[in-house]
Amino acid sequence: MTRSPSFLTLENFRLECGAVLKEARIVYQTYGELASDRTNAILYPTSYGAQHWDIDWLIRSDGILDPNRWFIIIPNMFGNGLSSSPSNSKDCGLSEQGFWFSHVDNIRAQEQLLREVFQIEHLALIYGWSMGAQQAYHWGVLYSDRVARIAALCGTARTTDHNIVFLQSLRTALTADPTWNGKRFEATPERGYKAFARIYASWAASQTFYRQGIYYKLGYTSLEDYLLRAWEPYYKQRDPHNLLAMIDTWLRCDVSNNSIYENNYERAMGEIKAKTLVMPSTTDLYFTPEDCAAEAALIPEAKYLPIPSVWGHRAGNPYQNSTDENFIRVAIQQLLKE
Repeated sequence: MTRSPSFLTLENFRLECGAVLKEARIVYQTYGELASDRTNAILYPTSYGAQHWDIDWLIRSDGILDPNRWFIIIPNMFGNGLSSSPSNSKDCGLSEQGFWFSHVDNIRAQEQLLREVFQIEHLALIYGWSMGAQQAYHWGVLYSDRVARIAALCGTARTTDHNIVFLQSLRTALTADPTWNGKRFEATPERGYKAFARIYASWAASQTFYRQGIYYKLGYTSLEDYLLRAWEPYYKQRDPHNLLAMIDTWLRCDVSNNSIYENNYERAMGEIKAKTLVMPSTTDLYFTPEDCAAEAALIPEAKYLPIPSVWGHRAGNPYQNSTDENFIRVAIQQLLKE
């Protein structure tokens, strides 16, 4: 039986940027049944551009997360179009107006959701890919006594300078569209979407992926066909203001940028008590193996296990790639036994 998504309204929710949302909303989906002792809860935050139904393909009896054993919650992060976002709340803006969501905002909302709706005090696992991994690290830092395990796939706890350049290229491409007036889009940014999708496609998979023409095996007739049918439609289904809002969150990702750790990054990483599986892709161009290995070295209970893949960043969300899915599933099954 498929459940409908639910939501929690958070009244007078103060954001890190200083804004106060009179009624912040966090939309979430659950899978499986919560055990009577509430020890089988897994949190699975969303990634960039994704909503819960985009990433729940791996929740199945023979999948990476088994709903027959675990109670899995996917909270939609702020800015993704379901939870509070520029597209659905007049109180939400962009950095041009001095407004942004931070991962601290996301994690505080998720903590309130778990506590008030489910009375969950401890998580068996936080599983996250990309921006989901960023949220997992924030949980490990901000609520270190309440997280038993972290699986961080293709993501870092702090956005690197090189990653910032990538994100700024996306933001610049989208806002270069003539419909952008300096504060918002006055119409659909067709040119901006096209440029945005091509930049994303160039980074999301590795050079080897393109050299081997793997997109032909996926049913596309040419490189242009792949870009037109696989990339442009995905981002065009998202409100452009939401795409910018999620970039603004990603740009500010830093687990130490808060009042607790006051930008002491090494101290923040050292406070993670969870058994942490750091799983980059060997060919990821966003979150490189070197960056992920450096972070793993700062976490007391970390295991560094790169995914051997030519799929680049997409190896961490292998819905089209059974080899990488199997590799991740075995690793997660082992982690959940520890």
